[in-house]
Amino acid sequence: MFGVEDAATEAAIRAYVKLMRASHAVNARTAPRLIAAGLTHTQLGVLEALLHLGPLTQRDLSRKILTSPGNLTDVIDKLAKRDLVARVACKEDRRSVRVVLTEPGRAFIESLFPGHAADIGAAMSGVTGEDLATLDRLLRRLGIAAGDD
Repeated sequence: MFGVEDAATEAAIRAYVKLMRASHAVNARTAPRLIAAGLTHTQLGVLEALLHLGPLTQRDLSRKILTSPGNLTDVIDKLAKRDLVARVACKEDRRSVRVVLTEPGRAFIESLFPGHAADIGAAMSGVTGEDLATLDRLLRRLGIAAGDD
């Protein structure tokens, strides 16, 4: 490989390329449902995080869905304009604002998520059982080693 002398680095690059291709392939399989719902993957990530974790600060949401605070502000603005989320002042810390699902937002994500989950399952059906559990452990370890938690 051009400019790479180290076998471990070359192996990491090859694995990285495969990881990116697989990620793009899975996203492509899930995109039609999201497009039909008028959502981006990032918007879905916000709604899904709020559904499963409850109200979160923008900082916590940014960390959970791996997007910049500036981009998250835009995403939340767009979801709020559709009345899917709302910003609510935090009673414990007046400087902090939590993002919450609205009633229409909860109904929307609750109706969308099962189909989205099925799309993910179908896209990843080539890896099953023990291999899927191994992939899960390896990706977690990779995320931690790369600085994510």
